[in-house]
Amino acid sequence: MYAFDYQRPASRDAAKAAAAGADARYLAGGQSLIQAMRLRLSQSERLVDLGAVGDLKGIKVDGNNVVIGAMVTHAAVASNADVRRLVPALAELAEGIGDPMVRNMGTIGGSIANADPAACYPTAVLALGATIHTDQRTIKGDDFFTGLYETALKPGELITAVSFPAAQKAAYVKFKQQASRFALVGVFVAQAAGGVRVAVTGAKGHVFRATEIETALGRSFTPEAAKAVKMPSTGINADLHGSADYRAAMISVIASRAVAAALAR
Repeated sequence: MYAFDYQRPASRDAAKAAAAGADARYLAGGQSLIQAMRLRLSQSERLVDLGAVGDLKGIKVDGNNVVIGAMVTHAAVASNADVRRLVPALAELAEGIGDPMVRNMGTIGGSIANADPAACYPTAVLALGATIHTDQRTIKGDDFFTGLYETALKPGELITAVSFPAAQKAAYVKFKQQASRFALVGVFVAQAAGGVRVAVTGAKGHVFRATEIETALGRSFTPEAAKAVKMPSTGINADLHGSADYRAAMISVIASRAVAAALAR
């Protein structure tokens, strides 16, 4: 690990000041960033730890939306009564991330900002049509993830909260890599007044919407309709865990399981 300056401010304004004028990174749960730094895959002059910024940790209900502070842990999302009532699929997604240590340390804001191509939360952002709130603006979920570990965030921009609207029916299912529990293929399906949205993780360089499956489910919201869609393998990841054709086929299979789970609620 390279040498760096560490600061732990107690307020959002102090955090912004600490990050200004330096090659700085915000430290949320640290479950990805610290590991990358230990392997010397990431280097920053300064880490600004957000752990003491209290107003980034709350969960509240705003009309038909659950607004989750950026520093809320996965475990807190999974156990929160309002999340479980309004967006139960999101609570179940959080409950399936990593292991107990990761769930008690990792945060929703850190996960979304890191934009790992196999992370779970990005599917909820896209499928539920979430809104990312920062200290500068609001960003639609559809516009947030732009590439491999890349987002629409500007240098120094700080995620403050994520707002998730409730859906009529929704579920997330992932075919996970057994050691890491990251998704080899993960699919979040949501049916709301505006239609059906289907988001996929683990299959490309970043999360994406499976519009072919959305169209099929718009006609018939059934597991059979999702499974019948043949997803193209163009741009799909291939590695030792599976070929592009295999992953493409698994998207439809996992989507059908997510639809079945959503209908079973």
